[in-house]
Amino acid sequence: MDVLALSRLQFAVATCFHFLFVPLTLGLSVLVALMETRYARTGDEDYKRMAKFWGRLFLINFAVGLVTGITLEFQFGTNWSRYSAYVGDIFGSLLAIEATAAFFLESTFIAVWHFGWNKLSRKAHATTIWLVAIASNLSAFWILVANAWMQHPVGFVLRNGRAELSDFLAIVTQRFAILEFVHTLGGAYLTAGFFVLGISAWHLVRKHETDFFQKSFRIAAAWTLVFALFEIAQGHMNAEILHTAQPTKLAAMEAHWNTGRHVPMHLIAWPDAAHERNAVEALSLPSGLSLLATYSANGEVKGLKDYPAADRPPVLPVFLSFRAMVGLAFLFLAVGLWAFLRRRRITEQHRFLRILPWLIPLPYLGNELGWMLAELGRQPWIVYGLMRTSDAVSPIAASQVGISLGAFFLVYALLGAVDFYLLFTFARKGPEAATAAAK
Repeated sequence: MDVLALSRLQFAVATCFHFLFVPLTLGLSVLVALMETRYARTGDEDYKRMAKFWGRLFLINFAVGLVTGITLEFQFGTNWSRYSAYVGDIFGSLLAIEATAAFFLESTFIAVWHFGWNKLSRKAHATTIWLVAIASNLSAFWILVANAWMQHPVGFVLRNGRAELSDFLAIVTQRFAILEFVHTLGGAYLTAGFFVLGISAWHLVRKHETDFFQKSFRIAAAWTLVFALFEIAQGHMNAEILHTAQPTKLAAMEAHWNTGRHVPMHLIAWPDAAHERNAVEALSLPSGLSLLATYSANGEVKGLKDYPAADRPPVLPVFLSFRAMVGLAFLFLAVGLWAFLRRRRITEQHRFLRILPWLIPLPYLGNELGWMLAELGRQPWIVYGLMRTSDAVSPIAASQVGISLGAFFLVYALLGAVDFYLLFTFARKGPEAATAAAK
């Protein structure tokens, strides 16, 4: 493997591992804030115990996510220095704002929240966790704005052989960035919902703290249903914007080869990139893709054959990632709806409760598939239509990247094992251990 392939693999490993922790941090911070707000308003001690229990799991997840995020950003200098030199004026400013405006706010108030029990008033303490939640989501906003610029570059000029910032507001407010941000948040909030549902179900099956975990379950059931519906509806908007912003990605997602109108959507298909066709096509929705992309049955959708083979993304992995992600989205909706409808008599749903803990990994998988779709679908560009990935890699030896890649695997495997062990251990112990630790 050459430097490019190794560097891409290393960045993929770092990104996928880091994003195991980000969604739960984003979603669980808001859920904990809602629980503590209920305590601040009512004085109900159950909600205080809920904030402490779920907050402790949030802290464990946050700590590991923090470490992996720092190493991820270093790679822009070590492995992608040509990219950094070419677009650093734009990309660097967005990462700097994320660190100064969001990360430090989040890091400061998470310490105040953790150590502030019994030292601050109920309302003041609840305010600190809201600041953590807001800062966490604000941090995600700036990171996703940076990624959205790579997907759809705006607000820049080419000067002195590099891309330079010309319109900061255009970058921050572009529709592509807003849609990417809200779609990512929807996936994160679903992850937190399934996390709370699964752990609550595990305890309810064993009749541990039944009242406590019934309350947690009811909150998570409504939360999960809302964001399952939101994610499906908002995902359609993402497909619409790809029609104009990244037509090659949309075509690869649907294995669509020939430009035309009244383009059907094939529910069952298998792309054959070597022969620029689909080996299998079945269960087609007439004009489905045209309606999805243009809101018109007569809408024209560009096919992959309109673009040189060198400018197309890898069709099969993009196609499969999209199909799997959509399938999971409808599964999440079904689970969320069932949990919401049965929430008042959930202790009677023994089979459902036994299944739920095994479903916790599925939103994680859905988030990873979403990023595979976003990043593989952008190829061969690191900045869509502006800079190829092959032109962005650092002038270093393949052996150097190979050694660091091996080190990443080892360190991340250790961090992952520690994180999941701690989450599993403290989730099993229940709220009493978390309450005692917070005193």
